[in-house]
Amino acid sequence: MSMATTDTPKPDTKFDAEAFAMNVARAMESGGKALAAFLKPRESGEVQDRPPAELAEVIKAFTSVAEYWLSDTSRSSDLQTKLAKDYLDLWGAAARRMAGQDAPPAIAPSPRDKRFADPEWKSNQFFDFVMQLYLLTTKWAQELVRDAEGLDPQTRRKAEFYVQQVTNALSPSNFVLTNPEVLRETVASSGENLARGLKMLAEDIAAGKGMLKIRQSNPDNLVVGVNMATTPGKVIYQNEMMQLIQYSPTTENVLRTPLLIVPPWINKFYILDLKPEKSYIKWCVDQGITVFVISWVNPDRRLGNKSWEDYMKEGPLTAMDVIEKVTGEMKVHTAGYCVGGTMLATTLAWLAEKRRQRVSSATFFAAQVDFTHAGDLLVFVDEDQIASLEHDMKTAGVLEGSKMAMAFNMLRSNDLIWSYVVSNYLKGQQPSAFDLLHWNSDATRMTASNHSYYLRNCYLENRLSTGTMVLDNTLLDLSKVKVPVYNLATREDHIAPAESVLYGSQFFGGPVKYVLSGSGHIAGVVNPPASNKYQYWTNDNIKDVNVAEWMKGAVEHKGSWWPDWRQWLGELDPEEVPARAVGSEALPPIEDAPGSYVRVRA
Repeated sequence: MSMATTDTPKPDTKFDAEAFAMNVARAMESGGKALAAFLKPRESGEVQDRPPAELAEVIKAFTSVAEYWLSDTSRSSDLQTKLAKDYLDLWGAAARRMAGQDAPPAIAPSPRDKRFADPEWKSNQFFDFVMQLYLLTTKWAQELVRDAEGLDPQTRRKAEFYVQQVTNALSPSNFVLTNPEVLRETVASSGENLARGLKMLAEDIAAGKGMLKIRQSNPDNLVVGVNMATTPGKVIYQNEMMQLIQYSPTTENVLRTPLLIVPPWINKFYILDLKPEKSYIKWCVDQGITVFVISWVNPDRRLGNKSWEDYMKEGPLTAMDVIEKVTGEMKVHTAGYCVGGTMLATTLAWLAEKRRQRVSSATFFAAQVDFTHAGDLLVFVDEDQIASLEHDMKTAGVLEGSKMAMAFNMLRSNDLIWSYVVSNYLKGQQPSAFDLLHWNSDATRMTASNHSYYLRNCYLENRLSTGTMVLDNTLLDLSKVKVPVYNLATREDHIAPAESVLYGSQFFGGPVKYVLSGSGHIAGVVNPPASNKYQYWTNDNIKDVNVAEWMKGAVEHKGSWWPDWRQWLGELDPEEVPARAVGSEALPPIEDAPGSYVRVRA
C-alpha cells in the first residue's frame, strides 16, 4: 500500500561508502531529534508515563500458561524436547542444503503472509534459516497456549492475543539485518533509506506529541470536502452532538421514505463517502434515495458527561424529528455502521418500548447487538481494565482517539502496524495517498460517560441481547423490534466477527435477512458495484446455526451486496415521490456538506 518517493535510489545503484557514512550521520541526527520529540512532553509534564494497564494483564495471562507447564516436570520436559527436536530438524535440513542436497523446509509461511513474500526469503540460505527458526518458535509459543489445560476462556483469549502481538513484533522482517528487502535497499541507496526513515520517525513522534503516530497515508493530496466526502449536500441542522446532512438528489423521483444513516462516532462518517467512485452515500443518492447522515462532533472535555442516552436523543431521535419537518415523512429507513449500528439497535428497542412508529426498516453494517462472540476486542474488556480506563477518562473527560485506533490496529498488527514500521522507517518510503487509510488515521475522541456505558453494558455485561439494558429509565427488549432488518456481516471482520453478527440476528422480533460479504470490516462494506470485487452470500436459515453451518447452505453472489440491499429496500417500500429540495423554509441549509464537525481532528 505504500510506494517509494521519487528520490528512492534504483536497486542497481552502486554502494558508496562515503555516502553511506553521511547517511548514517543523518540518521543519527534524526534519531536524536526523535529522542528529543519523545522526551520534550515528558519533561514539561504534558505526558506522564506509567506502566500500561495491559502489562499486568500480559503478566497474568502468561503466568497462568507457565503454571500449567511448569507444575509437572514430565510436561515441562516434553515441551523442551519438542522444541529441541524442531530446531534439530531445521539445523539438519539447513546442513543438507548447504551441502547441495535437496531438503524440504521444516516449516513454510502461509501463502497469505506478506512479510515473507520476497523470493530471497527462500533462495538465500541465511534468510530461509532465520525465517524458519522464527516460524517454528512462533508455532511452539502458540501451541503452549492452545494445549494448556484448565485455562478459563478469557485468560486463554488474552494469552493467544498477547503471544500473537509479541511474535509479530519479533518477526525478522522488522529488523534491518534480517530483512533481505531492507538490506538490498540499504546497499542500493548507500543508507539513504535509513536517513529518510529516521527523519519520518522523528516527525511522527513529534506529530503524536511524544507518542509514535505511525503515518499510514500521505495526507498531502487528501482533504475532506475537496477530494473526499464530496457528494453534494447541505448541513440542515446542528446541535452540540451532531450535524445532520441532507444530500442533493440526482434523480427525478425518489423513494417516499428517506434514509437516515447513523455512523460510528469512533471514526468519521466519510468512510461511506470517500472518493466518488467508492461512495456508498453517492450511490444511494443516484439510486433515488433521499439520504440523511449524522456527522458526530469530535468531543472535548466540555462534553465528557454526554451519555449513551444523550447520543441517542440528540443523535438519531433528533434526526428523525428534523427529517419529518423537512420531508413530511413520519417514518425513515435507517442504517447503522459498527457502534452506530449498536446505537441504532438500542434506539429501535427504545422506540418499540415507547410504542413510537418512526422506522420502516433497519440495516446494520458490521454491527453487534450481542457480544458473546465479539472476538479479540474482548481481550481489552474486564473489570480491572475498564476501571483503569475510566480513571484515565475521568481526568481527561474523553478517551483520545489514538488509543482506540491503536487497539483496532493491534487486531491486524502485521498489516496495520509492522508493515508501516518496515516501509516507513526501515525502507524510508513515504506512504501513498490512500483515502481509506487516511480515514483510518482520522480518529475521534469519545466522551467518558458514553464510552464507559458502551464497554460495561455491551462488551462486559452483554445487556442488550439479554434484555437487561436500561436506557432513559427504560428496559430494552430487542424482541419487540418488529421492523425488517438487513444484517450485513463481513467474512474477515476482526471487530464485529461474522459469528457475532449472525448470532445477534436471532434477537430481533421481526424478519431478518443476514448477508455475509467478502473481505473485512471496511472493504466488505465499502464495496461499490463498479469495482466488481469480492462477493456476498445469502441464506435464509439463521436459526440455531453457526457461520460454518450457514455457509453450507448459502448461495454465493459475485460482486457487491449494494444492489441486493437496494432491491430489498425497494420491495419493502416501492412508493416514489418527486425529488425533494434540500432543507426547508423552517430549516434552511447552514453550510455545505460535509460540514464543519467532520473537519475537526483529534
